Amino acid sequence: MTDKCLFCDIANGRIPATFLYQDEHLIVIEDIAPQAPHHYLIIPREHIPTTNDLDETHRSLVGHVFLVAARLARQLGIAEEGFRVVNNCMEGAGQSVWHLHFHLLAGRSFAWPPG
Repeated sequence: MTDKCLFCDIANGRIPATFLYQDEHLIVIEDIAPQAPHHYLIIPREHIPTTNDLDETHRSLVGHVFLVAARLARQLGIAEEGFRVVNNCMEGAGQSVWHLHFHLLAGRSFAWPPG
């Protein structure tokens, strides 16, 4: 990859961040512009620009994202109250960083459908 990627730089330690969780596949950080009292970003270490770029080789990675989200929600004490996991794909859906990531949100009521 030749372009600069904010999330790659964070995952590789080139930009300092506090990880709420990390393993060989994912990092989890607090969102710098939170939309809820609890707002975390679940970011794969592998650079995948959008959900459109996922393929069969990413099957276990996507499952791992949701397992980590559930585990983190339990650890943070937000699982029983309820939480939302969101992925925005492409600019029209609100994606602003071109590295696949998932938002874990909790701590307030959420409307449906989302805005």
